[in-house]
Amino acid sequence: MLEKIIQLDKSFYMNTFGDRTPLVFEKGSGIELTDSKGDVYKDFFAGIAVNALGHSHPKLVSALRNQIENLIHTSSVYYIKNQALLAEKLCMKTCFDKVFFANTGAEANEGAIKLARKYFYNQGKDKYEIITLNKSFHGRTITTATATGQEKYKTPYAPLTPGFIHVDANDIEGLKKSLSKNTCAIMVELIQGESGVRPLDESFVKEIRKICDDEDIIFIVDEVQTGIGRCGKLFAYELYGVEPDIITCAKALGGGVPIGAVLAKDFVADSFKPGDHGTTFGGNPLSCRAGLATLEIIDEEKLIENASEMGDYFMNKLSESIGEYASEVRGKGLMIGIELKKNNAKEICKELMNKKYLVGAVGDSVLRIVPPLIITKEDIDGIVNTLKNILKGDN
Repeated sequence: MLEKIIQLDKSFYMNTFGDRTPLVFEKGSGIELTDSKGDVYKDFFAGIAVNALGHSHPKLVSALRNQIENLIHTSSVYYIKNQALLAEKLCMKTCFDKVFFANTGAEANEGAIKLARKYFYNQGKDKYEIITLNKSFHGRTITTATATGQEKYKTPYAPLTPGFIHVDANDIEGLKKSLSKNTCAIMVELIQGESGVRPLDESFVKEIRKICDDEDIIFIVDEVQTGIGRCGKLFAYELYGVEPDIITCAKALGGGVPIGAVLAKDFVADSFKPGDHGTTFGGNPLSCRAGLATLEIIDEEKLIENASEMGDYFMNKLSESIGEYASEVRGKGLMIGIELKKNNAKEICKELMNKKYLVGAVGDSVLRIVPPLIITKEDIDGIVNTLKNILKGDN
C-alpha cells in the first residue's frame, strides 16, 4: 500500500512538498494516528496545529455526520443558519463585531488586507502600504506571500503585489522609521510559527497598538496558528493585553475541516459593501457546523485551560530534562519551539518518528511542537523522556 501510494504521488501529484515522510495514515483517535502498516504514532504536530481536538473526536464526528446527511452546501446568495450562529459565537467570545468566513488562513489574510485598504479607500485617503515583519508567514497566494517576510516564499513569483514593507520583529524604532503618510496597516503574528516559534515582546506589541491609534493605522493580527486555544487563551492577543482592529484565524477553527475567518471591529468591518468581497465555499453549512462543534467541545472539555496548564508543564519539563541540549525552549501554551544547540532538528525529528512520535522541524535547529489541546501529563512525559534519550544518544 505505502509503496503504491508513493508511486502514484510521484506520477500524478505536483511535487511541491519535496520528499515527504514515508507514512500513509489510515485512522486517527485522540492523539494517536495509525498508518497503513498498523503502526500507531503519538501526534504532537496535529496537522500543523489544525487538529486541536485530536483525531476523530466523537462529538465532532457526530456533528459532521448529521450535517452531511442534511446539507453540505448552498450558497451565500441565501442565509446560512450555521454561518450566522458561528459568527455570533465568535463575536460573543471576542472583542470583535463582525465576521467573514473563508476557506483557509491565506484567504482570511487576503480578506483582512483588502478590508484595511478598503477602509481608507472609502475615505478618499491614499493609504495602502502595509508593514509586516521579517521572518513572518501569512500565506502562499501572491499577496499573502508578498506580506510574508521570507524571500524564499515569493522570489519566483515577481512581480509581486506592491505596497508591503518589512521590518524586524521587536524593533520599534525600525518600525517607526518605516511609517509614512501612505501607511494603511501593521500586520503581525504574535508568535511567528514558521520561523521557529518566536513570540513577540509584549512591549513591542503594545507600542504597535499605540502607534496605530495615534497615526490612524489599522492593527491586524494574524492568529491563523495561534488562535482557537492554542496558546492558552482563545486568541493570543488576549495574552498581550491589546485589542487589534482585525484578526484572522483558520487551522484549528474547524477541528480538521477547512475554514478561515476574518474578525473585525464595526468601524472597519463596515467598509465592505455588497460586492466588495465574496466566496463560493467560505462559510458553508458543513464548515461552519465544524466550527460550532469545535468551539462547543473546547468549552465543554475546558481545553483552553488544559492548553495553558499543559503548556506550562510541557515547557518546564523540557527545560528540566533537555536543557543541556537546547539553547532555548520558547512559546506560549501548546505552541512550543525547541532551539537545539546542534543543527540536527531534522535528524531528531526522524528519530522521534522512529520512536512513534510526530513533531515538526523548522530549518536546521528548531523542533516545533503543536499537539492537540487534549494532551495529558502522561503524554508529555512520554515524548520528553523519549526526546531526552535520543539527545543523550541512548536511543
